Amino acid sequence: MKLSQYARQQGISYRAALRWFRAGTIQGYQAPSGTIIVTEQDPAPAVQKTAIYTRVSSSEHREHLERQAERLSQYCTVRGYQVAVVVKEIASGVNDSRPKLLSLLKDTTITRVVVEHRDRLTRFGFHYIEALFSVQGRVIEVVNPTHNDTEELLADLTSIMYSFCARLYGQRRARHKTERLVQELQTKEDADAGRGTTSYSQS
Repeated sequence: MKLSQYARQQGISYRAALRWFRAGTIQGYQAPSGTIIVTEQDPAPAVQKTAIYTRVSSSEHREHLERQAERLSQYCTVRGYQVAVVVKEIASGVNDSRPKLLSLLKDTTITRVVVEHRDRLTRFGFHYIEALFSVQGRVIEVVNPTHNDTEELLADLTSIMYSFCARLYGQRRARHKTERLVQELQTKEDADAGRGTTSYSQS
């Protein structure tokens, strides 16, 4: 494009653009007619860095963690994603202090995070993280949007109840109170099942 067009595009005066051209800041050449032509180079495409994030609630499910990683690695290979890192974490989905996840979220060089289910990333607040990623030009890719793991839901519920009980009754009584509440819930569920009714639906 002509130097005059370049100046208008950049919001600077023609004299300033001419000064930059003469200083070598602007790349271009001067045609025989005297017109200065700016030779713009197309910006290099942004490097897409993909990370896989896997999580299980306890070390008892470590083998599930490995299988998650394998499935997601295959998924990324099929789509041609270059995986920069595979993150494996053992923690509750309601824990907001997971060091590996926090490190991943802070690393803005990672442009795509692939997870198997939403609750692998977090049990609550998924849309907040997704919105933040969108503003940063990053994306969370959920392979399977539907998931319902009753055992892990119970583990996360126990974690939430323990946290509240610790605040209400102190650390010493929290464990006992939590165990009793969980037992009452399980007893109620068994009683509902015996009557042929359930307090929730499971897909």
